[in-house]
Amino acid sequence: MIGRLTAIGLAIGVMAAAQAAAGTASADESFVLAQAMLPPTGMEPEKKPMTPAARMQARFPQPVRVGDLISLPLLDDSSCTLGHVREVVRTADDKIELIVAYGGLLGWGARPVAVPIEVVGIQGRELASLDMPRSEYAAAPTWRNAGAQALPDDAMIKIALARR
Repeated sequence: MIGRLTAIGLAIGVMAAAQAAAGTASADESFVLAQAMLPPTGMEPEKKPMTPAARMQARFPQPVRVGDLISLPLLDDSSCTLGHVREVVRTADDKIELIVAYGGLLGWGARPVAVPIEVVGIQGRELASLDMPRSEYAAAPTWRNAGAQALPDDAMIKIALARR
């Protein structure tokens, strides 16, 4: 550890000396840091003028097999489980939704809620609710199959990547 700190200190000293020798260092110069061009995750829609579909595309959607999503937990911002994916459906207007068993106690009394694929992201063996707060799950109506077609387990869909 001390060796690494010494090496870092020496590298900084050498760079500062090189800048001073070249005459490029000045008192009002500061470091320039690069920033990521990804939209921030979380639930602040007023700071994100993008639509949910555009935010999903900016999160590098990856192909995933529908059967691999079944029974995955869906987590909120606090990493608390909102529910588990029970089914993946395609609605009549060609939108993909995850049917999540929300609420209840230890799985008892949970009700199905439709969650648009655009508002979630995958992180390992769990899903993250990126653009839908817990209050929207509580207010969402109980899902009734009104013309939605269940996707087979071997179907491939795209889902955004999540980072926390």
